[in-house]
Amino acid sequence: MEQHSFLKTARLELKPLEEKDREDMIRMAEDWRIKKTYMFRDFADRAEKDAFYDRLLALCASGTRFLFGIYLQGRLIGMLNETESDGESIELGYFIDPEYWNHGYASEALTAAIDELFQRGFRRVRAGHFEGNNASRRVMEKSGMKPINQEEVINYRGVDHRCLFREIAKE
Repeated sequence: MEQHSFLKTARLELKPLEEKDREDMIRMAEDWRIKKTYMFRDFADRAEKDAFYDRLLALCASGTRFLFGIYLQGRLIGMLNETESDGESIELGYFIDPEYWNHGYASEALTAAIDELFQRGFRRVRAGHFEGNNASRRVMEKSGMKPINQEEVINYRGVDHRCLFREIAKE
């Protein structure tokens, strides 16, 4: 998948991750508030943290996955990424640094990603949220996603979570 170098919105820039953002991404990946609903594994040591970020950089550089850092005034505040794709439909995951919650940044980033994916030829964009994660549900609703008849039980951190899905289709 060809990756454009960046997407701009009114307030944000979505672009490939950079080396300078390593510590911010690792900090977010370890934040318990993000890990409540975005499925990051725990890192055993610094080597695992660096391997994680090196993999993200490689995915960005390869252009084979839809993966963008979400930047506000040049600072990494989140990530938006492809979790699976069949060429016609694509599923996305996303998170925002809790310091930047409740400002509409996730909705703005997701809406820009949806527009870009439709331009790239995808017909449907889907995302899931754990039942009770009303903030993520609202992000999807603001981005035009509607509930679909798909759900799944995911065991994450020893707890079964009901994951509900929403989707938007290209008209």
